[in-house]
Amino acid sequence: QLLSQAYAVLSDAEQRAVYDEQGTVDEEGEALRGERNWGEYWRLLFKKITVKDIEDFEKSYKDSEEELVDIKAAYMDFEGDMDRIMESVLCADYTDEPRIRKIIEKAIDSGEVPSYKAFVKESKQKMMARKRRVEKEASEAEKTKEELGLGGEDDLKALIQSRNKDRKKEMDDFLAQLEAKYGNNAKKGGKKTASKKGK
Repeated sequence: QLLSQAYAVLSDAEQRAVYDEQGTVDEEGEALRGERNWGEYWRLLFKKITVKDIEDFEKSYKDSEEELVDIKAAYMDFEGDMDRIMESVLCADYTDEPRIRKIIEKAIDSGEVPSYKAFVKESKQKMMARKRRVEKEASEAEKTKEELGLGGEDDLKALIQSRNKDRKKEMDDFLAQLEAKYGNNAKKGGKKTASKKGK
């Protein structure tokens, strides 16, 4: 709702001019009226993202100029740490690592980026540990996909909802542990204080 309200103000020349000049918006105006169905309005502005959209983006992104720039930027930002580079580059999985390594090596050879020890002297053990980790994550993701019965256009939505439920449960469990740990102590502390006053 807040995003839609901001968009409504910024996309209306008259309201934007008022906001730029006065720093206020007309909250009674049609664009910000509370009874509007903001979900429907947002969907009119921005189409629903499907799994196919993500796959199409991945195809156009890989081996593009944009990906090349992102790889070099990640290499510089993380000073050659391949663990962090592989985590940050869009659409990259462990099968892309040899390709990404070649891109970085070429950039080092041409002098576009510096040679970082973390990259050129990375141990085989670290490479294998990364490969095992991502293979394990891929296996867990496949297992979760099967458990959720994913396979249609609503895959992404179902996965997000499932993860949100898991996170909520984790948070509830965490809060319950805190309450059990510190709630009892607080009560005990209260009794001690009361007994001291009595003495």
